Amino acid sequence: MRVLIVGGGGREHTLTWKLAQSPLLEKLYSAPGNPGIAKVAECVDIAADDIENLKKWALEEKIDLTVVGPEAPLVLGLADSFRVAGLKVFGPGKEGARLEGSKVWTKRKMKEWGIPSAGFAVFDDFDDARSHLARFYGGAVVIKAEGLAAGKGVTVASGPAEAEQALYDIMIERKFGEAGNRVVIEQCLSGEEVSVLAITDGKSLVFLPSSQDHKAIYEGDRGPNTGGMGAYSPAPVYTEKLARRTEEQVFWPLLKGFNNLGVDFRGVIYAGLMVSGDDLNVLEYNVRFGDPEAQALIPRMKSDLLPLLDAAAGGDLKGLDAEWRGDPAVCVVMASGGYPGSYEKGFPIEGIDELEHESDGRVAVFHAGTAIKDGRLVTNGGRVLGVTAWDIDLSKALDRVYSACDRIKFEGAYFRRDIAHRALKRQERE
Repeated sequence: MRVLIVGGGGREHTLTWKLAQSPLLEKLYSAPGNPGIAKVAECVDIAADDIENLKKWALEEKIDLTVVGPEAPLVLGLADSFRVAGLKVFGPGKEGARLEGSKVWTKRKMKEWGIPSAGFAVFDDFDDARSHLARFYGGAVVIKAEGLAAGKGVTVASGPAEAEQALYDIMIERKFGEAGNRVVIEQCLSGEEVSVLAITDGKSLVFLPSSQDHKAIYEGDRGPNTGGMGAYSPAPVYTEKLARRTEEQVFWPLLKGFNNLGVDFRGVIYAGLMVSGDDLNVLEYNVRFGDPEAQALIPRMKSDLLPLLDAAAGGDLKGLDAEWRGDPAVCVVMASGGYPGSYEKGFPIEGIDELEHESDGRVAVFHAGTAIKDGRLVTNGGRVLGVTAWDIDLSKALDRVYSACDRIKFEGAYFRRDIAHRALKRQERE
């Protein structure tokens, strides 16, 4: 098969790394790709949101399957455009992508379809939103920009002053651009977060193991949200009992709702859950593999990923499943100093080649924000690398991943040293 991966971040590097291992693969491309992806696929200099040129290129190259990594091209309708042209694509069309593209639409549909979620209110006027804070739930609230904000448009505000500042940043300062036209103010739920993903052909579901993201920049889950500072899989808080309830209350009602709307959803459904004892609520839905969750999940996959993606894109997953290794995996994100605020680019990155050469096959370094300058690998983004390791237990996986991170050097490098802290505490109690 001739396969195109759309995107150029850590998630897309993980997908190309895995698909490159498939015996079904004839040729693998990525647009636009990155220096890490270039080691396992041919990179094409077309932006991920340049739908017309991507389509033209895919037709000329007779691409058998296109896998869309990031959410923005899906929200813009890439999958619809490709399908009209007769190209098979893994990812939902524009109507299905509203699940991530519009928080307001999603909250209203969850309420309509009986999917458990926090209480909410919607505002398109700053003064109305601010005046509502005083009587909305009291105490902590969650402020969300309506549209796409690269995973950073959510603020968990501990009190009115912080909540008002978040509203000001979103609606007045336009920190997230057009995503700030409207905001959702939600009740703040307590508990432990867990990410659950499933591959779907629009009719059936193949579930992936659980994972847990770490969104806050600082250790102890303090500071502003980022695109994700690390993840691990599986998440022990996600029990078999909760898995059954999640399937019944979170995924199947959503798929039924889409079918009733006439939406043929082919791709990934990502559910971000808040778990408290036996209670669960949906915090968010996404329409693509998580980043950095994919970096912790996909290395655990024992079976071939390509048949699953191809079958889902073709609308028939019947009889297919995935095999998973029991070894837990941990991904630690190495970020530029200053992220998620302003940061400098262009610093040389050292240590990756030696690390990968000496690795015993249980460490992978996924590029997210890197570039080649004057023949050298340099930083080129906020989240620079996702370093993933796996081992027979979580403690050994953590030792392995942090040993790897310590060997990679670039100016201003920052990473959290407490990824999977909840799982470790749970193990101590048990």
